[in-house]
Amino acid sequence: MPWDRNQMAARAAQELEDGMYVNLGIGIPTLVANYVGDKDITLQSENGMLGMGPFPFEGEEDPDLINAGKQTITELSRTAYFDSATSFAMIRGGKIAAAVLGAMEVDEEGDLANWMIPGVLVKGMGGAMDLVAGVGRVIVVMDHTNKHGKSKLLTKCTLPLTGKKVVNRIITNLGVLDVVDGGLKIVETAEGVTEDEIRDATEATVVN
Repeated sequence: MPWDRNQMAARAAQELEDGMYVNLGIGIPTLVANYVGDKDITLQSENGMLGMGPFPFEGEEDPDLINAGKQTITELSRTAYFDSATSFAMIRGGKIAAAVLGAMEVDEEGDLANWMIPGVLVKGMGGAMDLVAGVGRVIVVMDHTNKHGKSKLLTKCTLPLTGKKVVNRIITNLGVLDVVDGGLKIVETAEGVTEDEIRDATEATVVN
């Protein structure tokens, strides 16, 4: 069975190590906060928060505590708040070890498209371009195919790029792939999913 959104987020949380400062993007990546567990991970939000906790239980939401995706979150005893300029200085200054981001397309060279679709109104590019340029490691969490069944792991991205050759690891509902010389390499499959099924669902070159 392919992984669902929560299983994908839980698998992404396994990538994080004690002591890391990590930024979580909008969408599935925000769920990673629920699966950090006992790890000493500090989650950063580019709207000015360092030390995000998991999502609040229903009825315990604080409308003043939100992440970059405008979702209500919780704070920790060590949480710090600051302006957006300071937040982006952390990102641009290489202080954030990893970013877990969503994507519309990733290609076999590690190019990432996740900020707009031509002809669709968007409010802005957000912090993704700064993140992929400034963090140490970029982990993408996304569905392997779109709603029409077409691969989102491409030979070459067709949408406007967020960054070139920036993606290190891709976690989809079918498994885990790394960007390596010559294409993508299968690292792990979801339970019940075969490598052949991943290859069939992937337009990008899959290397052995």
